[in-house]
Amino acid sequence: MSELNMETIASFCKTRGFVYPSSEIYGGLGGVYDYGHYGILLKNNIRDAWWKHMVQLRDDVVGLDSAIFMHPRTWEASGHIDSFDDPQIDCRKCKARMRADHVLEEFGVVADKMPIDFINAELDKLREAKKLKCLSCGSNDITPAKRFSLMVKSNLGSPTDVLSEENVIYLRPETCGGIYLEYKNTMDSLHPTLPFGIAQVGKAFRNEIIARQFVFRTREFEQMEMQYFLHPSEMETRFEEWKSARWAWYLEYGIPEEKIRWYKHAKLAHYASAAFDVEFNFACINGFKEVEGVHARGNWDLSRHAEFSGADLTYFDQARNERYIPHIMETSVGLTRLFLMFIDNAYIEEIVNDETRVVLKLDKRLAPVKIAILPLSKKEALSGISQEIYKTLRQTWMCEYDETQSIGKRYRRQDEIGTPYCVTIDFDSLEDKAVTIRDRDTMKQERVATDDLVKYFMEKLND
Repeated sequence: MSELNMETIASFCKTRGFVYPSSEIYGGLGGVYDYGHYGILLKNNIRDAWWKHMVQLRDDVVGLDSAIFMHPRTWEASGHIDSFDDPQIDCRKCKARMRADHVLEEFGVVADKMPIDFINAELDKLREAKKLKCLSCGSNDITPAKRFSLMVKSNLGSPTDVLSEENVIYLRPETCGGIYLEYKNTMDSLHPTLPFGIAQVGKAFRNEIIARQFVFRTREFEQMEMQYFLHPSEMETRFEEWKSARWAWYLEYGIPEEKIRWYKHAKLAHYASAAFDVEFNFACINGFKEVEGVHARGNWDLSRHAEFSGADLTYFDQARNERYIPHIMETSVGLTRLFLMFIDNAYIEEIVNDETRVVLKLDKRLAPVKIAILPLSKKEALSGISQEIYKTLRQTWMCEYDETQSIGKRYRRQDEIGTPYCVTIDFDSLEDKAVTIRDRDTMKQERVATDDLVKYFMEKLND
């Protein structure tokens, strides 16, 4: 069995209908991907599992779906227009673009979010040592680093051929901005008392210099964010509570504790008091990478929006008899990164009867398809009862009907997409009114009465 790498995962996702390169018939579009049938089912199940724990099971978090387009002043207030960028270097020979901080990482230099002068000084050291080379062609003719804005520009209500700074609008680079802008409306309409949170799932866009590592780093992606508004005196306690809650979520959905860790940021944004990342040990990337951040952001965000908009974003705390701008603790997770994490964790190659079986051992709640209905033969006598079972079970669970090729090949197809249970209808089923149910992980089979199937799967698949 080969070691898991990104090429294996990307190929698997494409051939099994999880993820396709976007616009592939035109040669593709770098850093953009489309999610196929099984991909969107898995992604939606991860999203719903997050939403259930963040909103449904809590009394102190409400939901939101804010627009991708927001008033341009939003990004002035947040500082994105002035400072949301990465350091870019170019190869003068082959014109390849590279992120300077990533290049420096290869030489043990931590340059993330460092000033451009620092980055260029470190690059100069590598030039002098003849170590700075193009990652594509090996040339030493590399430009100095410059700021590369990650903001994606667009336009609304103005001619596309007259796109100037006066009429430009931006696709949001992160979803939390919409939460801050709707904090006041949420307070005025729902009247929550602090502490409370606002959660949302949505698309974000970043003009990455280099989009790499499959769906781990893309130019269009989805975030699941929650901003928790509170009195500053509660920050430390609530911060630890949310760290514990988020850690427990990963364990509940099948991520082994030895595969995740907390990374504490030593360098903080000027407004932050604490920042921790949940990192997962990706086999396909060969190391720990960030999938979620938990941050104590102070009251900087609401204060800036109050300043730039003129709106009153203070909160009167009756219990404390105090008016203040709430502080914010956030949890921010990349949905598409979780998608890759769960596939990376679940992808197994194992030897069964001298053959290699590929199986996705996903948590049953996350599996794209829960039950496969597999008549042993295409003959009408079996297809009739099989269709009845299929139509009954799909009222409650995502099911799939498959009657092509041998039963062994059909089992393997369902193993590869992570289906927990296969229901096989054979000619004995016509007599004993029972079917054979096969478990994905153990491959054990048991006979269950047809009339008991709904009850059986209620016990097996429901929380």
